[in-house]
Amino acid sequence: MDPVICVVGLLALLVEGIRCQGVYAPPTVRIIHSGHACNVEEERHTERVYTIREGETLELTCLVTGHPRPQIRWTKTAGSVSDRFQDSSVFNETLHIGKILRTQGGRYYCKAENGLGSPAIKSIRVDVYYLDDPVVTVHQSIGEAKEQFYYERTVFLRCVANSNPPVRYSWHRGREVLTQGSDKGVEIYEPFFTQQGETKILKLKNLRPQDYANYSCVASVRSVCGIADRSVIFRLTNKTASPSIKLLVEDPIVVNPGDTVSLVCITTGGEPPPLLTWLSANDSLPQRSLVKGDTLTLPAITSDEAGVYSCLASNNVGNPAKKSTTIVVRALKKGRFWITPDPYHNDDNIQIGREVKISCQVEATPPEELTFSWLKNGRALRSSERMVITQTDTDISPGTTNLDIIDLKFTDFGTYTCVAALKGGGIPEISIDVNISSTTVPPLFFSFLVPPNLTVPRGKSPLVAREGDTVELECLVSGKPKPIILWSRADKEAPMPDGSMQMESYDGALRIVNVTREMTGSYRCQTSQYNGFNVKPREAVVELIVQYPPTVEPVHTELRQGLGRPVVMTCRVLRAHPSRVLRFEWLLSNRLLHAGPFDTQRDDTEYTIRNLNRDGWGEYTCKVINEAGAGKCTFHVTGKAYAPEFYYDTYSPLWQNRPRIYDFKLQWTQMNPNAVDRIVAYRLGFRQMGQQRWWDQEIPVNWTINKGELITHNLTELIKPESYEVRLTPITRFGEGDSTVRIVTYNAPINPHLREFHCSFEEEPICMFTQDKNDDFDWTRHSAATRDTKYTPNTGPSGDRAGSKQACGVFIIRYSTVEPQNGGYEVSTCTSKRPGRGRKGIRRAWSVRISTLPPRAPTASATRRPTASASSTTCMGNT
Repeated sequence: MDPVICVVGLLALLVEGIRCQGVYAPPTVRIIHSGHACNVEEERHTERVYTIREGETLELTCLVTGHPRPQIRWTKTAGSVSDRFQDSSVFNETLHIGKILRTQGGRYYCKAENGLGSPAIKSIRVDVYYLDDPVVTVHQSIGEAKEQFYYERTVFLRCVANSNPPVRYSWHRGREVLTQGSDKGVEIYEPFFTQQGETKILKLKNLRPQDYANYSCVASVRSVCGIADRSVIFRLTNKTASPSIKLLVEDPIVVNPGDTVSLVCITTGGEPPPLLTWLSANDSLPQRSLVKGDTLTLPAITSDEAGVYSCLASNNVGNPAKKSTTIVVRALKKGRFWITPDPYHNDDNIQIGREVKISCQVEATPPEELTFSWLKNGRALRSSERMVITQTDTDISPGTTNLDIIDLKFTDFGTYTCVAALKGGGIPEISIDVNISSTTVPPLFFSFLVPPNLTVPRGKSPLVAREGDTVELECLVSGKPKPIILWSRADKEAPMPDGSMQMESYDGALRIVNVTREMTGSYRCQTSQYNGFNVKPREAVVELIVQYPPTVEPVHTELRQGLGRPVVMTCRVLRAHPSRVLRFEWLLSNRLLHAGPFDTQRDDTEYTIRNLNRDGWGEYTCKVINEAGAGKCTFHVTGKAYAPEFYYDTYSPLWQNRPRIYDFKLQWTQMNPNAVDRIVAYRLGFRQMGQQRWWDQEIPVNWTINKGELITHNLTELIKPESYEVRLTPITRFGEGDSTVRIVTYNAPINPHLREFHCSFEEEPICMFTQDKNDDFDWTRHSAATRDTKYTPNTGPSGDRAGSKQACGVFIIRYSTVEPQNGGYEVSTCTSKRPGRGRKGIRRAWSVRISTLPPRAPTASATRRPTASASSTTCMGNT
């Protein structure tokens, strides 16, 4: 049977708890529109198309039903992440886009879900209409182009306008409308599509004197969405010519950092006068750049602003003219050196009597201005037979100079300095010192340079640390000169702690602050070829082990339970290092409840409360402990009731009996009512929007609420047209539970002259009532008119809208088991017969009146039933 939907029209402020079957329902959605729509079309396959003019406001509202109240999300383009709209409030169903752009057209989806069934999704396609100003460009046949660009030549005028829907073009010469065949010297091509849009071409064959005139192109979308026609005028003369320009600067321009650079571009031809535009390599000029007339100024230029700059001239005649220049900003950086042993000996050592090469490298801009000089002990060094100075080809190794010492002698010991400079000046020089000294290496030779060597100190690998510590990985580096050490992960795809793939160290140590478990692994230290020997790199590996406390779940959870019921709490270990867990502890607040060794055969520990009492409410903590610390599971055991769920699908919740006052039917269900102790009452708070003061009252509940049961309370004496914030809180033996809040808003009735709310008797669910054969009472239909006084008189109008008095009757609710002092309910209706529908005697209500009936004799047993106030409610049928 269909669920019984309880609807009671009460005018009293006090609540009536109505026992009903579940009203939980999956979501449904429907999209409606408002704002500045041009039209809404229903296309094939029930696709809805909403047409709007660019710049107007788009408002789409997603009307939802379902209980609990569905969550709403708007998406565009089949739910893709791009162009996503997320409502700030669950109950805000309107998507609002002010001044909509053409790029915002497309398909919009409204998705509603409440955890019941599948999400409900509806879509609507938004078509944005627009029309840009047309642009006329002029071209001549390439084979005919000469100095006099348009003197007795064939000319093409091309008109392009971006639009939606497709544009229609018309050509005018002066006031004359040009059409195909109207002038033998004129041809009008049918529109065709290009990358710029639909194009209309006007061809002027062998220009005549009358062809030198004003030509206008009119673009039209036939006034759809009120979009007016747009036009452009082009004056064609015998002087019309494409643009030509000249840059009054060198190419390239080499400057120092901090200089002010000015680029001047002048037009040397073109009719109409060309428009100049400056561009950089990435199409956007630096933020600090200044454009004034034909001059582009870059104040205090930096290396980041170096690059190609272009001057573009366009007058819509022929092709645009473009001239470019490159700005180069001088710079010197990253000076480094390396030493190469004698390549003719398979030995990394450098010895007296052998060759040695010292190389020096810098990064220079521009590279052709780079110069090197060498010093020994501060004095200039010139190339000789034993001291050969060379500079590497820029195509092979840019910015590199070499000093080859042939047949090394003791007199060659000292400090060698490589000096890098730029010819233009203005940039500080870079100096690199290489110190060559002697060390006695018995028994046969003297060595002044020692190849590098790497070792890991004893006890430093593996290195064990705890998460959060600061650790220092060490590699002892020896050699003369001492090279730079490069640190990286042995797993080449894993990044270093700072996120880079490699880190430099000058003393061989790698310091890591606040180490984490993800940093566990092997680290490689390796000598760099720079600032040291140019030999095969030396390397070593350091193992890092990071210990951390157990990772457990749940970290925090809430358990709601009633008194006298069992509670089971489980804390599970996900991972830990060391993996051997030592022990566990269960605590309530700070009081130890249970402790012991952790079972190595399991990954969790449990604590059970067999019979929850008031002292058992509180915060329980499970500590799982290893050598690195403790992981904590926290359980908040409470008897707090879950929040109520407001019911938003109430049929005609608002009615009014006085001009300035309205009433509102507030309905809700209780979330998980059986999770805790029985709810004994609700605390209802409400306040007028914009006011600070809350008004509270308590609503008693004298029965056990079932899941999905709909509860009703009528709010009365509400002032039109004010809105109210309503707060509802369940109460149990524990105390107050979670609250929920909604806004009650006044909406004017459909027929303002009618003060009653509306409902329909046309279908089987009569005014939201449905017949349930399994309940304790039944509806019975009486066909007699209300004028018959043996039934309840004066409960309906004297006739229906057609004037017939034979269609009035009553419905009577008779309870099979009621208290002796109670009777039933009578619903008076006035209906009309509507022939021609395939069924005989289809009834449609004019009005309904609910009132109490006299009591009758009691039966053997009694059950609780709904109660009603003495006043009556009129329900007008919208016939």
